[in-house]
Amino acid sequence: MKNKGLHPKNRFNQGYDLDLLVKQNPKLKEFVITNKYDAVTIDFSNPIAVKELNKALLFSYDTISVWDFPNENLCPPIPGRLDYIHHLKDLLSDEREIKILDIGTGATCIYPLLGVAEYNWKFVATDIDLDSLDTAQDIIDDNNFTDQIELRQQFNEAHILKDILEDDDSFSATMCNPPFYKSAEEAKGANKRKSRNLGNNAIRNFSGNNNELWYVGGEKAFLHTYLYESSLQPKKSKWFTSLVSKKENIDSLKSSSKKLGVKEFKVIPMQQGNKVTRIACWRF
Repeated sequence: MKNKGLHPKNRFNQGYDLDLLVKQNPKLKEFVITNKYDAVTIDFSNPIAVKELNKALLFSYDTISVWDFPNENLCPPIPGRLDYIHHLKDLLSDEREIKILDIGTGATCIYPLLGVAEYNWKFVATDIDLDSLDTAQDIIDDNNFTDQIELRQQFNEAHILKDILEDDDSFSATMCNPPFYKSAEEAKGANKRKSRNLGNNAIRNFSGNNNELWYVGGEKAFLHTYLYESSLQPKKSKWFTSLVSKKENIDSLKSSSKKLGVKEFKVIPMQQGNKVTRIACWRF
């Protein structure tokens, strides 16, 4: 299984060796199939199979051995998440001591895990959901990352940076994978379309609870709140960044950034297979 378009430093850019991955995570074995094209693969419409595959990918790091979270939580595709980390490393090429603020880390705590495993960075990771933070803390503890990853709860879902940043905070960069949808109903509709495209009636194959999938006003509203709040504390981070799934939101964000005093705005394209996204980056 090849992975097209990934960062040159991404350890998964040559695809997957399923035999090796089964050794990393023996539970994956029961989900390995031979498809109608006589290719050995897994059933990507099965959310448990996808979860076990991504566990195996994560366990390819010697420093990560535990990654347990409820099935209703979003299961992040590890290669794509790792690409964001590598692109941040390129952006911060002159930095030595790197500390990242991960906004909306979720139950999986995936960006901090990858950032620590790949580059030994330090993280502050936030979320509004206490259950997600409890699960993330268990993962941090089980992998002995307590000295490198700190969790903080955002109590006001209308805010992103406000009430999270502390007086002595200083970050190399912030990062975020914002919710895509405007409502739970929109998210459910997208799930049905995805299931049809996969040729079955499976539930969302990447799961996801409400705060992971939607935000009032959708991605655009989230990004503009994030941009505005970054302008109120511009010195807290050298770079502010976010994934942006909808290309049209880039132009809107760039236009607003000029009004808010952003000195530099850049876009980093990313691709995994047929999926194209981008990272918006700005600094004051």
